[in-house]
Amino acid sequence: MAIDVATVRKVARLARIAEPEDRLETLAKELSGIMNWIEQLSEVDTDGVEPMTSAVHMPAPMRDDVVTEGGDPEVVLSNSPKRAGNFFVVPKVVE
Repeated sequence: MAIDVATVRKVARLARIAEPEDRLETLAKELSGIMNWIEQLSEVDTDGVEPMTSAVHMPAPMRDDVVTEGGDPEVVLSNSPKRAGNFFVVPKVVE
């Protein structure tokens, strides 16, 4: 996939990146090279290859699913910076 100067200019404007006009041609060539490399990866046969979540295979640690009383509210809330009764008080993030 070839990326031209107009595309680089448009992406830079959308990303609010100020690039000098004389640098756009170089960036277009570099980005085209990256895109060509990505296209080469799609040619690799990955059938039968399981996805990896880590370079080292480690099973997820499991614990018994036990219902508890939730502990003592005073102990649970002891490190809370703000509380209202037996509840954590958190800043409002959605208006």
